[in-house]
Amino acid sequence: MIVGIPANNFGAQEPGTNEEIKTFCTSKYHVSFPMMAKVSVKGSDITPLYQFLTDKTANPSTGGEIGWNFTKFLVDGNGKVVARFDSAVTPDSSEVSAAIEKALASRKP
Repeated sequence: MIVGIPANNFGAQEPGTNEEIKTFCTSKYHVSFPMMAKVSVKGSDITPLYQFLTDKTANPSTGGEIGWNFTKFLVDGNGKVVARFDSAVTPDSSEVSAAIEKALASRKP
């Protein structure tokens, strides 16, 4: 499942309300996946989800501060972060597809 999580931590790119952000993403980018409420992904008010995603102790290979909007995380069915992609990597890139295929192949029946 893909989930969009807006944040306004980078150049005030997401200043709108949750409804305004959802409308924009739906109309401009034809987003059909769930959009969560806007959160903070870094700083003193970082949301617990991003505390976990960026924690270098819990996730040594994928942890670290978010550098810019559109950072993507691939999380398996057990909640383990298996990949991280910076904003320059598009969701439809072969890199993302390969990571998803690998994660699916490693699932236990």
